[in-house]
Amino acid sequence: MKDNPAPDLKDFLDQKYHQFNTVAFIEEDPIRIPHQFDRKEDIEISGFLASLIAWGKRSIIIRNAQRLVEMMDMVPFDFVMNASEDELISLEEFIHRTFNGIDCIALIQSLRNVYQHHGGLEEIFSAGIDPNDEDVFGGIIHARNILLSAPDFPDRTQKHIANPAKGSSAKRINMFLRWMVRPATAGVDFGIWKKIKPSQLICPLDVHTGNVARKLELLSRKQNDWKAAVELTQNLRVFDPEDPVKYDFSLFGLGVYDGF
Repeated sequence: MKDNPAPDLKDFLDQKYHQFNTVAFIEEDPIRIPHQFDRKEDIEISGFLASLIAWGKRSIIIRNAQRLVEMMDMVPFDFVMNASEDELISLEEFIHRTFNGIDCIALIQSLRNVYQHHGGLEEIFSAGIDPNDEDVFGGIIHARNILLSAPDFPDRTQKHIANPAKGSSAKRINMFLRWMVRPATAGVDFGIWKKIKPSQLICPLDVHTGNVARKLELLSRKQNDWKAAVELTQNLRVFDPEDPVKYDFSLFGLGVYDGF
């Protein structure tokens, strides 16, 4: 991006942010899954699981994520903490693309370990981030290590938890962190995590946001990897250093709804 970005680009992105960051956005987005809950633990668990399967057609993502929370009797935290062996086995039927029942059961058991021994999801992400860190890289790595440390965690399931240390853009985890950390001022994101600052978030980077960002000269890197996500976020910080990831709404909306 140019050293002195045109003010009209910021105005354009701000306009699109306000256009798409509304409660109407929720209905057709996987964030609708955690919006069914009020308790913090239910929100973060259902949101985490929904985000992990958020690839492919959005309607199918939402359908399958809804099925998953229904298989957990619509009480995700209670299910994670108290599900019997038979109740866990019932999850063997779940499938979303390459994410299957083995992965589902492994993650439920891993989440039980997280809440029993590591203070919960917010704690395992925030524990890897120093207040002075520029972004959430260390938090994602720390959380991933804890999640994979659960007893008998299957090798096949590791691929479903992105690893930015190996170059992944970690789009789905960054999306989940946006949900949890960004303020709930517009009623879309939740803002229930207070140990990570919105300024530390990394913009979720997928095909849509990447293509739009390149057209707007906010991204020069060709691959949609971690370096590209960082580059994009650094450029968005020029417009709002305290909340750069709010422009995820702008870029995604331009790509998906406006055909930009």
